[in-house]
Amino acid sequence: MPPQTQCYGIDFREVRFARAMEFTIQQINSRTDLLPGIKLGYRIHDSCSTVPIAIRVAFQLANGFDTDFNESSSCSKFAATTVPAIIGDSASTQSISIARVLGLFGIPQVSHSSTCSCLSDKNQYPAFFRTIPSDQHQAAALARIVKHFGWTWIGAIRSDSDYGNSAMAAFLKAAQAEGICVEYSEAYYRTQPRSKLEKVANVIRRSTARVVLAFMHTGDMRVLLEELARQPTPPLQWIGSEAWITDPDILQYNLCAAAIGFGVPRSVIPGLREFLLELTLKKALESPLLTELWESSFSCHLKGQTGVSEGVRECDGSEDIHTIQNPYLDTSQLRITNMVYKATYAIAHAIHGLICNGTQCDKTIQFSPWQVSFDSNGDPPAVYELINWQFKNSGALDFVTVGQYDSSRPRGQELKLSKNIIWVGGETEVLHNNPDDYKTGRLTY
Repeated sequence: MPPQTQCYGIDFREVRFARAMEFTIQQINSRTDLLPGIKLGYRIHDSCSTVPIAIRVAFQLANGFDTDFNESSSCSKFAATTVPAIIGDSASTQSISIARVLGLFGIPQVSHSSTCSCLSDKNQYPAFFRTIPSDQHQAAALARIVKHFGWTWIGAIRSDSDYGNSAMAAFLKAAQAEGICVEYSEAYYRTQPRSKLEKVANVIRRSTARVVLAFMHTGDMRVLLEELARQPTPPLQWIGSEAWITDPDILQYNLCAAAIGFGVPRSVIPGLREFLLELTLKKALESPLLTELWESSFSCHLKGQTGVSEGVRECDGSEDIHTIQNPYLDTSQLRITNMVYKATYAIAHAIHGLICNGTQCDKTIQFSPWQVSFDSNGDPPAVYELINWQFKNSGALDFVTVGQYDSSRPRGQELKLSKNIIWVGGETEVLHNNPDDYKTGRLTY
């Protein structure tokens, strides 16, 4: 038997997504107008951003719950049943793997963050839906914005995955139609050999294009930026996809200052921050997910936990959740988190439509997962905010919304700018790449 894939580390932003689903379900269960008298339950699984674990989880959900996975779940008594719907995964590659399994059983899957346009193919993924726009829209929008600012000579990099390859293919097609020349198109995935990473970084350093579009997963982008930071790199005007352009963990890389890209519109979810702050030491012990969150946030270990590194102190209850400085508590710009909120409510409304008539619900009605459905293509309309990375007075980078893109507007009117954009080098005038400078790589403003 091959060794079992292990998970290492914790993504605080993903934990916030999971807890946002918990919060939303609690909110739904307290309502009298939506599923009155019905309580929704849930289970949270970690795909660990890997295909093998994602497939294993999909089979667990399709075949009935594996009670050994999370013994603390109050829903384990329903071990013989399948779930009526699933939220996730965040990444397209894992969602594709899950959808291929769940689609066979007709179990609807609603992703909050998987944007690969390939997932719109209902022949391959009949039970897949999402609350985030398809990259088919984003690719066209990015090509339109490159043309809008007069950039005709650019470089392009992508994650070597379903997400990156599909999105880049759509972008290159749209760019060609807009008269944009792409000097290079390189791909990288974080598990590939270091030699591949170095090759991609050197292509970027040695190219004449000073405008670089990156259709990359946040994990791949982080690895690439760390490599680029090892050696001096010419100033670059980065154009980012939504996967990383609003990720607070990437803000630490100043070489991306002045980056622009499209992000999901920011939102406010009343009560969510207070819910996240309700986490206590006692509650952290009830779930492996919250245990890991607590231990990672406070650099301590909870009593009775195995695999503790020598010298790590034991958590004693003096830890204060209010002092956490990581993306778990960052509710200042809720974007993807709101997509989780919408996905949870979409499923609740679908179930309500199946078993309820007005304010009366029949708990005895048996329904099959494939009866939970959404619209014909499963894709929402494409509305994005144009994000610009600008320095605050404190010297730290921050996300600033400088415009909006709405695919439903007439052609040529999709993009509306609302604030001044700060370009690479702190310039307030748009950077131009003059055709006479292609060979030298010089830039003009």
